[in-house]
Amino acid sequence: MEAGIMKKDSFLKGAVILGAAGIIVKVMGAFFRIPLGRIIGSEGMGYYQAGYTVFNLLLAFTASGFPTAISKLVSEKRAKSDYRGGHKVFKTSFYLLLALGGIGSITLALLTPLLVQDVFKSPNAYYSVLALAPAVFFVSALASFRGYFQGMKDMTPTAISQVVEQAARVLFGLSLAVLLLKRFDIAYGAAGASLGAGIGAAFAMVTMGIIYIKRKSKILKMEGQALDTIEETPQEIIKNLLRISIPIAIGAAVMPLINTIDTIIVMRRLQDIGFTVKESTSLYGQLQGMAATLVNLPQVITVALATSIVPVIAESVAIHDRKRIQEDTKSALRVALLIGLPASIGLAVLSTPIMAMLFPKEPASVGEILFFLAFAVTFLAPLQTLTGVLQGLGKPDIPVRNLVIGAVFKFMVTYVLTGIPELNVKGAAIGTVIAYLIAFLLNLIAIKKETKAIFPVDEFLIRPLLSVGTMGLVVYILYGQLYKFLGNSISTIVSIAIGGLVYGIMLLKTRTIVQEDFDLLPGGKKLAEVLHKLRLM
Repeated sequence: MEAGIMKKDSFLKGAVILGAAGIIVKVMGAFFRIPLGRIIGSEGMGYYQAGYTVFNLLLAFTASGFPTAISKLVSEKRAKSDYRGGHKVFKTSFYLLLALGGIGSITLALLTPLLVQDVFKSPNAYYSVLALAPAVFFVSALASFRGYFQGMKDMTPTAISQVVEQAARVLFGLSLAVLLLKRFDIAYGAAGASLGAGIGAAFAMVTMGIIYIKRKSKILKMEGQALDTIEETPQEIIKNLLRISIPIAIGAAVMPLINTIDTIIVMRRLQDIGFTVKESTSLYGQLQGMAATLVNLPQVITVALATSIVPVIAESVAIHDRKRIQEDTKSALRVALLIGLPASIGLAVLSTPIMAMLFPKEPASVGEILFFLAFAVTFLAPLQTLTGVLQGLGKPDIPVRNLVIGAVFKFMVTYVLTGIPELNVKGAAIGTVIAYLIAFLLNLIAIKKETKAIFPVDEFLIRPLLSVGTMGLVVYILYGQLYKFLGNSISTIVSIAIGGLVYGIMLLKTRTIVQEDFDLLPGGKKLAEVLHKLRLM
């Protein structure tokens, strides 16, 4: 019994460490793009973002699936006291990922001219794409260290390396963007920002190497091999790594693939309807480099929610507690909706004021882009959460399939709508909303089939819409009145703060959020106690 409690405590401690690091990393990453957008403008963000679509797609096949696969194999070896076998998994994966990372870097460097000239139709993005080539190597090799330490149930090295990587990326990326912009032009400034990714990954690699060297003597002392195990060959280890990592990599590649579709289609379609290369690059930068940055901010919370729901559902599945599965699924979906809805409405209602505050040099069109893209959050938040539920149910292939279907619709809608001059890049924003809507609905259908859970319309639609509708109306009227006296920035900030307060009160008064929902959130129980004392619940 004590061993079980210790395992649970160890898991929870690891989850908290990684969760905290994840939040820090995502916040730094999100706010990195705001000053970067001010420095290099929408045109520069277009060059910068073009490189990242390819970069993220490559990493899906080298750095997304391997840490999980390594972690699984190492933990299985160590569970059998086969410490030597666990360390051999690490060494084999390290050399494998060095090779794959090197191949990926060289491939990206060699394909850069073809990508920017013929695929993206943005020749000035050459330096931004090329600058990311070294990062592929370092991030890939870094995955072996992270997977190994996670397999030993030690999440601290991964968390430290993630924070170091992002901090170095922000510091060097912004500094190089400023220096190269002053000395050369926007294309070089964007390349400087891209180069920050490789520098950040290199710093993280060094950090991991130092941690590994310090612990190596302790690790090697435990390199005994269990008597009832047969030592695997490197070929067998590689086969097992690929067997586990490839399905995960395919799933991880879907989102970067959607962004790559945007890069390829948007640039081409805009030029087809008369925009110049510079104009189409600038519009693309407004879409992916600026508006998408704000839309991705709520994911700091929803990704943490999706991650935390997986073990909760998996545990209920293990003990065949269908009722608990249904209750936790309903709570998770409700919380996701209550995060996604206000984020969408708030970003939509204040789309132009927010973009004018953050990117004052950009035209009003960037606010129009955010208006359409904002509604993606409504469906992305519950989509991510239901993906976590399906993974906990042992059905990880279902959300991948549904996202692929969403991506197909994204391709068709974006191609047609972006070709309409009046919509132009806003057509791509609408395509993204449609993709997430379809994937969410398909996930919801799958969840209802797998869990037999019932989602009442009053509880999941009418009450949330009443709460968020009231918030949106208050924000709209308040901003209009405050703007006359306080100007745009202060009016926007005050409206957001008061809108959040109104939304919270409406959730409690309409009983849209209940005690069970607070139990899912970090520190939720304490918050509920405070609200009870204030007689708001």
